[in-house]
Amino acid sequence: MSKRAAIYLRVSTNGQTVDNQRRELQEAAERHGWDIVAEYCDEGISGSKGRDKRPTLDQILKGVARREFDVVAAWSVDRLGRSLQDLISTLAELHAKGVDLYLHQQGLDTSTPAGKALFQMLGVFAEFERAMIVERVKAGLSRVRETGTKSGKAIGRPRIGRDKETEIRALLAGGTGIRKTAATLGVGVSVVQRLARQAA
Repeated sequence: MSKRAAIYLRVSTNGQTVDNQRRELQEAAERHGWDIVAEYCDEGISGSKGRDKRPTLDQILKGVARREFDVVAAWSVDRLGRSLQDLISTLAELHAKGVDLYLHQQGLDTSTPAGKALFQMLGVFAEFERAMIVERVKAGLSRVRETGTKSGKAIGRPRIGRDKETEIRALLAGGTGIRKTAATLGVGVSVVQRLARQAA
């Protein structure tokens, strides 16, 4: 039984054409014995745009969620997206539904053992990137705390005094809303919300 394929085409500017992408993907589908059941095209849309700004990419992923295809084929990885985060998210959606991905220029085909291995490596790199971001944030906070301690400055949000807390509680008890209380006393909404929760 032949696989149902959806092909995804994209060009960044209206002056470009998707004809070459279409022809090469049709030839690849023929070689693999795939049956092209849908074609999606984003014309004049940058690959840096997220799914919410690319209507046909959104449609294809909805089709993936409904298991309308067995494989999604694109001419190149940058046709799917230029942001690693968006790309990994797209790959994860395909993987979750057992839909294969074929990228013509990179020769990536997740229906093959080598393609599956590469796919898993991409996931590992994404995890590594997320871990690195967390480590950088922790190191940054540590540095700020250290610098703040040496300079005698407090780290984090400034604390409000007992008098201010009493005023907040009084306004809340009198029926004044959280936002209005915050605006009236010049404090953050989150501070008022915290005290409102404590009073509840």
